[in-house]
Amino acid sequence: MLERTGMADSMEPRRRRAAAIALAIVLAVFASRLVLVQIVQGPALAAEARSERLRTYPIEAPRGQILGSGGEILATSGERVNVGVNQQLVSRFIHRVDDEVVGTGAAAAAELLAPILGRDKAELGGELIGESTWKYLVKGLQPSEWREIKELRIPGIEPEWIAVREYPNGNTAGNVVGFVGKDHYGLAGLEQSYDAVLTGVPGSETVEIGNGGQVIPTGVNEVVDAQPGATLHTTINRDLQYLAQEKLEEIVTRFSAEWAGVAVMEVGTGNLLVLADSGAVDPNDPSASSEGDRGARSVTDPYEPGSTGKVLTVAAAINEGVVTPESAISVPYSTVIDGQAFTDFNWHPDMEMTPAGILATSSNIGTVTIGNMLSDEQRYEYMRAFGFGQTTDLGLPGESAGILPTPDQWDGRTRLINNFGQGFAITLVQNVSMIATIANDGIYTAPRLVSSIEHADGAVTYPEWPEDRQVLRPEAAQTMIDLLEQTIKRGGTGVLARLDDYRVAGKTGTAQIPDANGKLTQLVANFIGIVPADNPRFAIAVVVYRPQAGLYGGIVAAPIFKSVATDALEYYGVPPSTGTAPELPWSPDGATSFTF
Repeated sequence: MLERTGMADSMEPRRRRAAAIALAIVLAVFASRLVLVQIVQGPALAAEARSERLRTYPIEAPRGQILGSGGEILATSGERVNVGVNQQLVSRFIHRVDDEVVGTGAAAAAELLAPILGRDKAELGGELIGESTWKYLVKGLQPSEWREIKELRIPGIEPEWIAVREYPNGNTAGNVVGFVGKDHYGLAGLEQSYDAVLTGVPGSETVEIGNGGQVIPTGVNEVVDAQPGATLHTTINRDLQYLAQEKLEEIVTRFSAEWAGVAVMEVGTGNLLVLADSGAVDPNDPSASSEGDRGARSVTDPYEPGSTGKVLTVAAAINEGVVTPESAISVPYSTVIDGQAFTDFNWHPDMEMTPAGILATSSNIGTVTIGNMLSDEQRYEYMRAFGFGQTTDLGLPGESAGILPTPDQWDGRTRLINNFGQGFAITLVQNVSMIATIANDGIYTAPRLVSSIEHADGAVTYPEWPEDRQVLRPEAAQTMIDLLEQTIKRGGTGVLARLDDYRVAGKTGTAQIPDANGKLTQLVANFIGIVPADNPRFAIAVVVYRPQAGLYGGIVAAPIFKSVATDALEYYGVPPSTGTAPELPWSPDGATSFTF
């Protein structure tokens, strides 16, 4: 008995030591785990927990503005907010007033939201209940309205920031400005061709969300501001553009034309103050316009210029010295030239005319006779030098180079009729550039639509413009202006373009084009001119496509020139002309007008 008691007593310390060791091991395990969690893994775990509470919302970058020549806004961007609901989080909402709970969940949230959104609270409350993590409640709120909602701190009520494109002038310059799609990429006009510089850099807003889904006021709130796109400064005079578009709509209606256009270029700078098409698209609602009216026909739709093309032929001959203003040209009413039969539009007896008489009466036969004094290659090179057969790099999508066959492609008739503007096609912009070259001492300056690009950081860059080129000698250009003043006088085809206080130099044009059956029964009426002729400020080109009444350039297009020129002269306060147009002889016998 004593032996057992002794043995038990001797084993007790061992048990205590074993228990102590086991306890120490357990404590060591817990301690090491604690060290691992708090010291080693602690920062990572804390960051992970924090990241789970963070929510980042994109902030769309405002698209750059497009401005008129005077700084008027043609296109701008504004911010709007679409508000959605995470229905699973709204149920956690607790509405307290002075620490007293006055409502919970969707019903309480709807009570607060309904007045702001202008909604029925019962109907709105129904939209807040469910399992959806995102459902739109309202779209297109002003940022101030969203801030009012945000202050309510309702879990699950979340913003979607969007940028909206606004065009405050409706369809004024819509054919030039263009429009964007739902994704805010440019789909037409300058919006498309300058999309890369108009597009900004998106920003973001990151907030910390509590267990109840609400934003933690003292938590993370980081905002990376969006960088707006660059601003385009254009040459378009908004007011003149508006007036020109109104006149085009009137003329299209009056003469049942397919479309019409007018371009006003500032002489010497190439700046297009007006580039107007009838039926211009309203960028706020492009779907309301037919697809054909959503672009800029002034650069995309070439046409045969008809008799305005005679200006180029005579200018080339004057510049090459093969004719002078006094040259006598034999002009019968009808004749055969190189095996091709030709007839002038108005009957007249066989007679001799000078270049002034030929241009004033728009004689086909006289022009072909002058053109035949040059080689085909010479005339083609002048066409190219004036900008025909090539794009102007104006900066509008879909610009056409026109249609200009090379001399080796000209048949026996084409090489003759292209002297008076048939057998090739040009755009309205190309035509106004030609007459502007004559007004600018014979220097071709490429047309310009964007004057500068102002970037978000304040830097200003400029489009790359083609270099100017001398097409005519200054003396030849001045001679052409003097000759073209004759067409505005009594007996000239452009008399309806005459202005009371300003001298005008210009040329009418009417070209036959095929109808749906291929017959030459349709017409293009156009006019090009310079004003004031004694101190050129503006070059203007007008085209009316397929008029069904009136028909001729002198009747249909010349009056538009007169009206648009009057607006431009008044707007810029151009002083009236001094002196009178030179009295150049229309025939070698000294006649200064004809009556047929």
